[in-house]
Amino acid sequence: MTNGANNRGFWGSRMGFILAASGSAVGLGNIWKFPYIVGQNGGGAFVLVYLACIALVGLPIMLSEFTLGRKTGLNPVGAFQTLRPNTPWVGIGFMGVFAGFLILSFYGVVGGWTLAYVVNSITQSVSHFSSSQEAGQFFGNFITNTWEVLFYHTLFMGLCMAIVIRGVHGGIEKACNILMPALVVMLLLLMVRSLTLPGAMEGVRFYLYPDFSKITPQVVLLAMGQAFFSLSLGMGAMITYGSYLSARENLTSATLYVVLFDTLIALLMGMVIFPAVFAVGLEPTEGPSLVFNVLPTVFSNMPFGAGVSVLFFALLAIAAITSGISLLEAVVAYFIDQRGWTRKQAVLVMGSVIYLLGVPSGLSFGVLADFKLMGMTFFDVVDNVASNYLLPLGGMLTAIFVGWVWGTREAHREIERYETKFHWGAYWEFVLRYVAPVAVALVFLAKFFPE
Repeated sequence: MTNGANNRGFWGSRMGFILAASGSAVGLGNIWKFPYIVGQNGGGAFVLVYLACIALVGLPIMLSEFTLGRKTGLNPVGAFQTLRPNTPWVGIGFMGVFAGFLILSFYGVVGGWTLAYVVNSITQSVSHFSSSQEAGQFFGNFITNTWEVLFYHTLFMGLCMAIVIRGVHGGIEKACNILMPALVVMLLLLMVRSLTLPGAMEGVRFYLYPDFSKITPQVVLLAMGQAFFSLSLGMGAMITYGSYLSARENLTSATLYVVLFDTLIALLMGMVIFPAVFAVGLEPTEGPSLVFNVLPTVFSNMPFGAGVSVLFFALLAIAAITSGISLLEAVVAYFIDQRGWTRKQAVLVMGSVIYLLGVPSGLSFGVLADFKLMGMTFFDVVDNVASNYLLPLGGMLTAIFVGWVWGTREAHREIERYETKFHWGAYWEFVLRYVAPVAVALVFLAKFFPE
């Protein structure tokens, strides 16, 4: 099938594509989740295992998703339907679109929290905490406030819809061309501030010095899962973004740039957080509350902390928005390609449906806190189904599909269509066929047997 990018949308430049795909990958997984998982799992040792997992699993699957997208010029469902029409393999595409739909519903809530903390940082409501307990109490009061949570959830989803409705080149690419460089500048400023705090080197040592006694099978599985999720794989976003690529784009170098950029952002984030946390004598093992409970306390106890707080939460909000628009685009592209909807219709209808599904997630810590499904809040159920089941299953099946069903020879031909030589093709084929499916299957099984 010919690439239909010109009818559906297109990237204006190679750099625009790399920044947008990196923006999709760089999200709360890098900035919120990565530091606390590193903190809980031995610092430097976890980082090394994580980097190995990125190379072994993340890179090959991302290249596969870009290749599927460019080959067909379609959304995830259309891509599998084109290559293996009317077979169960089309289900992988549906799974990816559905995963993006579910993830954005609760991601929009957390994105709203980041916007709220930008505003609270500007008004200095979060720059006077003497302890993480005090910061935690403030956060607890905020997420139980129905109208405040819904206001910021609405604002976040409204921003994502406003960008996506303007199209691929005019909306997503232009937004990422501004937001991604801004994110890097903020990150570097924050890192310099953290590293110049008294006692910061303790945090650097914890982060970069590996203690190999901390590496257990469970740590390896956690690193694999984090590598996978931080790259936005298995949710249809990368197939969709790949479908807007020019046929002359060098797929291997574009994939390498996106993976390097995403990994660098995560690594730099650690250099912001751990020196700062150690400098004020707090523990790096705080877990998911690290960003909202611990860091405001850190900022309150450092010189120029109010300004640093605004920068940090603006960074967090940008990362959330660039991922949010890629999740929405994956859903929107399906309705444009397969259902014949206009972009405006797809964005307004599906954006609104996703927003409404997010409302119970937003209220899961307040008025719906006692409403439980399988012992979990609505927010946790949606997160659990999408992140722990749909994504790893989708990623594993994509690797199997490209490696064994469509075939690495066909994929290889697409990758080399305008490239002189796919230099690491043999490595990619071996990893995709044998290593990646087994590795992701182990992560998937670890959800059933956590210890």
